[in-house]
Amino acid sequence: MSDTLYTAAVITVSDKGFRGEREDTSGPALCEMLRSQGWQIIHTAVVPDEKDLICRELTDCTDHRQATLVLTTGGTGFSPRDITPEATLSVVERVCPGIPEAMRAESMKITPHGCLSRETAGIRGRTLIINLPGSKKASCENLSAVLKPIRHGVEMLQSAGSADCAAPEGVMPPANERPSVDAWLREAKAHPDSDKVGMYLTHNGIVRSTARKAVRGNDHSAGQVTGMDFSCDREKVQAAVAEAQAMEGVYYVRVWVNEGLLRVGDDIMLVLIGADIRPHAVDALQALVGKLKNECVTEREIFSE
Repeated sequence: MSDTLYTAAVITVSDKGFRGEREDTSGPALCEMLRSQGWQIIHTAVVPDEKDLICRELTDCTDHRQATLVLTTGGTGFSPRDITPEATLSVVERVCPGIPEAMRAESMKITPHGCLSRETAGIRGRTLIINLPGSKKASCENLSAVLKPIRHGVEMLQSAGSADCAAPEGVMPPANERPSVDAWLREAKAHPDSDKVGMYLTHNGIVRSTARKAVRGNDHSAGQVTGMDFSCDREKVQAAVAEAQAMEGVYYVRVWVNEGLLRVGDDIMLVLIGADIRPHAVDALQALVGKLKNECVTEREIFSE
């Protein structure tokens, strides 16, 4: 696993904290939580509730320090000085509404005041920026609610649109260069969540000589398959991986999809699922392979003349 994939910066936004009038407890607590999950903290800072200074700190963490994750804590409420979301929205290039929605939903289970948090999240370059509340308790509760999907989001950002989804190194092997399942398993067992996994299941789809309608409908009129023209929608593949990784008990997902003119016996796709128990692993594998085959790829069988 790359040492630079999971790098984080934590910024505390507080007038009193900046002036030394209040101890910063939320920033260190967030750092500790991230470290416990395998993240490397490369920068921390305390800044006042000033939009220009917050923006400067955010862009420094993204553009210069190149952290893959930036968390802010503080400045998300209704006070006239609470402008962290506005500062964040002024520097991000793409907004990620699902993350704050999930955090507010979790907060609402604890207190009805959770709906008053104005936190936002977005992407700048290849960095994910997320606002968290200012209190230690609330910030940690919010982060806990989204920490697993955050990891996958960072992996997708670093993958440069790879069809080799959830690749720890963020490197896309060429479509016709089949990855090693043994290497995948070694990487999966080095993942921070590996201690929760009780089963790994793999799927290897290949081009067969029997036509699809012969297998599924007992119609042998098409003749024998000699190859396949195969392609995929990589954004849909990544979305399917994200759905699988969000399923109950699933802690690791890896997908590789081939492309081009394939011959009989060539690999179409490889899928690896790591889950806590067999039913969760089986359900996730079946759901993911089904979605990949039915919604993410285009197959055109080539027949002998």
